[in-house]
Amino acid sequence: MSSSEISSRRAFRRTDDYTPGTPKLNLINEQLPPLGPTTVLIKVHAVALNYRDANIANGGNPWPVIPNGILCNDAAGEIIAIGEKVKSLNIGDRVGPITDTENISGREVKRSWLAADEDGVMADYIVFEENVLCKIPDYLDWVEAAIIPCAGVTAWSALKGMSIGQTVLIQGTGGVSVFALKLAKAAGLRIILTSSSDAKLQQMMDKYPGILTINYSKTPDWDQEAMRLTNGEGVDIVVENGGTGSLVKSLRCTRRGGVVSQVGYLSKQDPVDLRELVPTIIDRRINLRGINAGSRFDMEDFCAALSAAQTRLHDLVDKVFSFEQAEEAVEYVWQGKQIGKIVLRL
Repeated sequence: MSSSEISSRRAFRRTDDYTPGTPKLNLINEQLPPLGPTTVLIKVHAVALNYRDANIANGGNPWPVIPNGILCNDAAGEIIAIGEKVKSLNIGDRVGPITDTENISGREVKRSWLAADEDGVMADYIVFEENVLCKIPDYLDWVEAAIIPCAGVTAWSALKGMSIGQTVLIQGTGGVSVFALKLAKAAGLRIILTSSSDAKLQQMMDKYPGILTINYSKTPDWDQEAMRLTNGEGVDIVVENGGTGSLVKSLRCTRRGGVVSQVGYLSKQDPVDLRELVPTIIDRRINLRGINAGSRFDMEDFCAALSAAQTRLHDLVDKVFSFEQAEEAVEYVWQGKQIGKIVLRL
């Protein structure tokens, strides 16, 4: 079928039924958004899931979302049609959209998150403005490429400013965490990985010899253990994804003047847990920075770095589902079964 004949698409839209055990997605056929003068039509080849997607589907997102929106913000595909005023992209280009379509340079004051403020990418065809798209490395297959826009760029942004030999504490074994672990290892950083699963920690130690680990369920005072592992100095940076339940401890185990990159909110959020936030952040002079993936410029820089080193990403993928198994894939992520990324292949 030629691009001129494509007028509809299959897309998974949320049911917005948050009752446990009920379907969270509906597969529907719908009209494609019209192709405008500066937009492109993309045939999607792979869609990657993040915890954020499962959280939105189950009603846990802390920010408003559009009703019955299309899920997901990680995708890779091929341009099959372009508007008459598109200048920087061509038919056949391999691209992925940025997570925040207002965040081009990093200096914008607005934001619009895919799968929240606007429809996401869990569809076989998507239409986007050319300025929110980034070319993805040619040497990666579609499954690898699909994990770049959100998880990859988030990990890249979270580690900005690190130097060889510094120590990073990474929480968990989800998509952003394993991406950050891979990047940190390649950059010559000393790594402390935390998880509540000995099996997951062992699997990561087998894959990345030399990393240090802490099981936070067996070691509730894991911040003190991190201090011990750094001879009382603290880590240089934390990739923090627990939220209120772990943030203060992350600050406590960061060296004075260090950085905490807040990339997520996996634990149950309770403001009471933050009662010591202000005195701790002042005492330890911590730079606490919020990370929401990154700008288009960040994604371009990351893709350039990957291409320069010809870095493969297949080892970060835990499991690949078919597009039709999207419901099963969302539940898999919601149950926390993955070590790494979950991807739908179209």
